[in-house]
Amino acid sequence: MMNADFHGFVHAEGGRIVTGRGEPILLRGVGLGNWLLPEGYMWKFEPPGPQSPREIEALVTDLVGPARAAEFWRGFRDRFITREDIARIAAEGMNHVRLPLNARQLITDDGEPIEDGFGIVDRLIAWCREHGIWVVLDLHGAPGGQTGTNIDDSLGTPALFEDERNHWLTLRLWRMLARRYRDETAVAGYDLLNEPLPNEYQYSYAAQLTSLYQDLTAEIREVDPHHLIIYEGSHWATNWSMFTEVWDANSALQFHKYWSPPDRPAIQSFLDTGARLGLPIYMGEGGENNLDWVQTAFQLYEDQLIGWNFWPWKKIETVTSPCSIIPPPGWAEIVDYAAGKADRPGPDDAWRTLRELLHNLDISRCEYRHEVIGAMLRRAPLRIPATGFGFRGPGISYECTGARPLRGFRGDDLVTIRHARTGEPEEIDFSHTTGAPRDQDDELVVLLSPGDWVAYTFETVERKQLELIIGLGAGSLPALDVTLDGSPLDLAPAPDGMTRHAGTREVIGSGRHTLRVTARALETVLRFVQIV
Repeated sequence: MMNADFHGFVHAEGGRIVTGRGEPILLRGVGLGNWLLPEGYMWKFEPPGPQSPREIEALVTDLVGPARAAEFWRGFRDRFITREDIARIAAEGMNHVRLPLNARQLITDDGEPIEDGFGIVDRLIAWCREHGIWVVLDLHGAPGGQTGTNIDDSLGTPALFEDERNHWLTLRLWRMLARRYRDETAVAGYDLLNEPLPNEYQYSYAAQLTSLYQDLTAEIREVDPHHLIIYEGSHWATNWSMFTEVWDANSALQFHKYWSPPDRPAIQSFLDTGARLGLPIYMGEGGENNLDWVQTAFQLYEDQLIGWNFWPWKKIETVTSPCSIIPPPGWAEIVDYAAGKADRPGPDDAWRTLRELLHNLDISRCEYRHEVIGAMLRRAPLRIPATGFGFRGPGISYECTGARPLRGFRGDDLVTIRHARTGEPEEIDFSHTTGAPRDQDDELVVLLSPGDWVAYTFETVERKQLELIIGLGAGSLPALDVTLDGSPLDLAPAPDGMTRHAGTREVIGSGRHTLRVTARALETVLRFVQIV
């Protein structure tokens, strides 16, 4: 299945990202984090254990010595992402990947290219071309580091903005990348810097970031007039105050979204900036949360025509990524040693564990989390939280009378949402990094009066009969109407009294579908809808 169109270059036009033929596209993809720039949490390392690539590399060398460490990293880069990963991503219906790059693997301190590093990028692009998906090149770790944190391989400060040599190296690296890939239509765009200048640095180096972006744009355009240039805001890509003018007509603006309300007010400033400048916007990283959050956030992006990229595709022992690497025997001992909780394993034992880890990187040996893919694509089977109705406004996504919106979540939608236990809490927690669902008494529920309705969209990939389950809160009366794509369904109560079941009499075709739930009782408390 070919998901991308390689005729011409992806570019910006009329505030949208379009193909080379000028057809609007919605980017849907995953980030290949941890492959070329390892991050400690993806290995289950906790502070004070190693977090940055340099620290993780030092740990491996400490465990098994430099010769075996070099062999391990060669194997890691050969096996963490393979052609089979790209084939699976494409088969799921994605149309691009975002490739985080570490400058240390691509350019020497003297400014010379490292061909082995570029060879990995070439190989990834070839696989993506073979399977019909685009690549966004993301400079995740710039020379010297653009964040001063572990995620950019820095030494603790954003030295990219503190040393002119790092500035020069970054310009030189992007010139190399642009020259090498200027004719490659499988490359969708150039993501210049990942999450530059967080926290206090967003203010102290604000002018330098703007200047660097303008310098990089000029450097790239000298050798590549075609590719989309993507600019991220500062402070984890959330501060867009620098975007006051258009630096390049063929560009897009990128934000990231984690652990915050998955609603329109939370991204309204990004929507406003994109509209004011006439530039497309892109959600380049989001995830690391439970399925309810993912379903709701990615529905938001889809309804607002925002391209998106889920973070990340693969990591060790996880329920929040599609691919979960099974930790080998002995891995817990290495994690404990890294955290200072245990003695160092013997070098032969550690080497045996590391070799088994390399073996387990293969996607065929990972635990595949279909439910994570289902959440981001709203693909059945799935369970949608009641608050995950659409974001297209009254008459399309809902219709309610006398609604009392909840402060702090979806406050711009005229639907009554309440916390199951406290009603209207002072603060709502959206940080569920373990992926665990909310407890029932911590759920956010929808309250409907007679005649009120909410609508949920989902996707099926094959023709089949569907079973639907409507979850209700305590005290709700059973009077509901449910339609699927406008056709009424018959509901039957379950023995527990808290759910209603329905099934389709006919086979439902593949594609997008809309489920509408209408209340007929005085007060209906809606908890979830489940499509099986």
